[in-house]
Amino acid sequence: MILLICSFPLLSQDCDYTLRGILTDFHDGTVLEGATIIVAGSERSFVTDSEGKFIIHHLCNETYSIQVSHPFCLTKGFRVSVTGDTFKTFKLEHHLEELNEITINGKVVSNQSKTLQENIINKEELERYSSRSLGDALANLSGVSSLNTGNTVIKPMINGLHSSRIVIINNGVRMEDQEWGAEHAPNVDVNSISKLTLIKGAGALQYSGDAIGGVIIAEASKVPFKDSIYGKTQLGVGSNGRGMFFNSELIKSYDTGWYTALQGSIKQFGDFETADYNLSNTGIYERNALLKFGLNTYDIGFEALYSFFKNEIGILKASHVGSAQDLLRAIESDRPLVINEFTYDIDAPKQDVTHHLARIKAYKRLVGLGKVKFQYDYQKNNRLEFDIRRGADRGKASLDLELDTHTLRLDLDAKTSNQSNLKVGFMGSYQKNFARNTGVRRLIPDYDKYDLGAYIIGDYQANEEWLFEIGARFDFTKMDVFKFYRTSFWESRNYNQQFSELVVEDFGSQILTNPKLDFNNGSGTLGIVNSFDEKHTLYFNYSLTSRIPNPSELFSEGLHHSASRIELGDLSFNSEIGHKLSFALERKEYKFSYSINPFINNISDFILIEPVSTTSTIRGTFQVWEYRQTNAQLLGVDLNATYVFNEQMQFNHQLSIVKGRDKTQNEALINMPPVNTTNEIVYYNNKFNNLRLALQSEYVFRQNEFPNTNFEVYIPNTESYVEVDGSTPPPAYHLINFNSSIDFDFSERSILTLGFQVTNLLNVSYRNYLNRMRLFADDLGRNFLLNIKLKY
Repeated sequence: MILLICSFPLLSQDCDYTLRGILTDFHDGTVLEGATIIVAGSERSFVTDSEGKFIIHHLCNETYSIQVSHPFCLTKGFRVSVTGDTFKTFKLEHHLEELNEITINGKVVSNQSKTLQENIINKEELERYSSRSLGDALANLSGVSSLNTGNTVIKPMINGLHSSRIVIINNGVRMEDQEWGAEHAPNVDVNSISKLTLIKGAGALQYSGDAIGGVIIAEASKVPFKDSIYGKTQLGVGSNGRGMFFNSELIKSYDTGWYTALQGSIKQFGDFETADYNLSNTGIYERNALLKFGLNTYDIGFEALYSFFKNEIGILKASHVGSAQDLLRAIESDRPLVINEFTYDIDAPKQDVTHHLARIKAYKRLVGLGKVKFQYDYQKNNRLEFDIRRGADRGKASLDLELDTHTLRLDLDAKTSNQSNLKVGFMGSYQKNFARNTGVRRLIPDYDKYDLGAYIIGDYQANEEWLFEIGARFDFTKMDVFKFYRTSFWESRNYNQQFSELVVEDFGSQILTNPKLDFNNGSGTLGIVNSFDEKHTLYFNYSLTSRIPNPSELFSEGLHHSASRIELGDLSFNSEIGHKLSFALERKEYKFSYSINPFINNISDFILIEPVSTTSTIRGTFQVWEYRQTNAQLLGVDLNATYVFNEQMQFNHQLSIVKGRDKTQNEALINMPPVNTTNEIVYYNNKFNNLRLALQSEYVFRQNEFPNTNFEVYIPNTESYVEVDGSTPPPAYHLINFNSSIDFDFSERSILTLGFQVTNLLNVSYRNYLNRMRLFADDLGRNFLLNIKLKY
């Protein structure tokens, strides 16, 4: 009776529902057998059958946390709401662990263009150039030369083409850093990247359609899917320039895909030296920083990135002369007219460049469609050029340009079948250039530029031997320019007849104009790859490219201070149109590997700049260089070969030949790289702390094909004109270089690497035909470099 009185009713939940489901691969939809399903809070586990299916009994109407794991997938958690008998589909990335492994080992296969042979510089090789520039690193590849302004301004040249004919992609962003000048080096910190990919052609249409010379892609290392913190710190010193560099980076990653990274570097060198004398005012002071964070999973992710690049560069003091007689003396002398004591100070003439880059990108994989990517980036480039000025303007920049660029991109990578892939994309950008008043005539005017572009690229793998690729791109560009012209120059070019409608206001000695230019450019690529056996691959590619004239080629009319010359553009220029055929035969085998890459590039309306005269101004006497259009042909061949003697010794060979002709005037093109060859023998012993020793021979032949660009100067003392030889190339030269490295276990998880290099080991006096300062001074003498790197 007591128990009956104390009882009370209970309501129980019906927990007799089932959860049925199937587990598939997100990548291709195949079922995953043998996966383990665990319901959180219980000891029950279930295994998928041969059809990827599972069933869980005795569940209630509530939300459960379920863990799904598979031997070849990353374990993933799901939240499932059970309402009666329920069916769910779970997706895992079956290839994820394999992708992680490839990323960590750095063996990702590049596929920027499937029918153009690509050259890659990996992270270990890049670290040998930590104290140098992007151009120095790229010059290590066959077919790549460098167009130098002294020893610190180094522009890459691909198969004889440079500047705005080469597109540089830095962390997914097309660099917009006023690359129109021959002495404008890329604003990229070589320490912030882990891989450089070189494409000698315009096959990578997703980036641009105007890369007549090629595309350079700089990428940071991928962050792995694991909970870790790691980084590296480098310190180096160099004897030539008595300078140092410091670089450090730290990366924090999580197994959920989140990560953040911070990197910074600083570099300072004073006056550099030739084998015999000091190169006054040739120092460099560079500071860089990069910060990024994001989420990186297979199906969704994003990344926000900001980088800062600042570089102060001295220009050889002896290249700026005061009179025609001084110019003649400077060019005819074996030594510069100005040789001062060593200093770290950087005085005019000099450059001071600041570049900001901000980017945010995101991607999402859509089942049945592919990978959709969105990107917005912003770049701000401020370029200051300082001439030798006196009085109240001393220390004031003579050229002050600010370039702002906004770009939006939307891309789709789709796998349309097991044999074919498709890429489609759209881009739009707005660019504004503002030239501040410095009291000197503006070389580049104010302008607004609008770009719209779209591309489509498809490839088809017919069988194990044959692969086909085809692509097309269309770009529309509109330029809205405000430009002051000297009235005398405007009339001498007959612009008053051709472009009278462009005049906004006439001020007598000068006129204000408002050119509005539209360009419609098409480009395309067609390629075939034949892997006819396990060792050999044959590449064929045809590329059609279109490049609009850059602002310098169209509007230059004044002194380019850091180039130490007066430059004159032409408002009537058309777009360049390039037709390039390239072939490559590649053999990959452990003992003996090689590649042979011949090419021919026909370019109509090719724009070149060449000296035409000299003139004297209140700032001194300068050469006058003028742009003109012609039809050009470039042809050549690049050769690479490697022979492995044994596990510890190998031999590397490179040879590059480029011939450039002005077909209209039937003469050689100016500034074509001479034939050059590099031979290197490498010793490597992984049993002795990864000891690496390399001795390199670099031989550059004399350039025997060149146009006559001699000019006359008037000498008041003798009241006569004297011809100045500004075209004869310097003789051939031979350099010996040495580099080495060795690893030590610094701690359980840290490795200390010591590197030692010597460039120009024999301290040879020489002049490089592609160095714009060769008329005034020799190139660099011997340089000892010590590099200490700690990876942790």
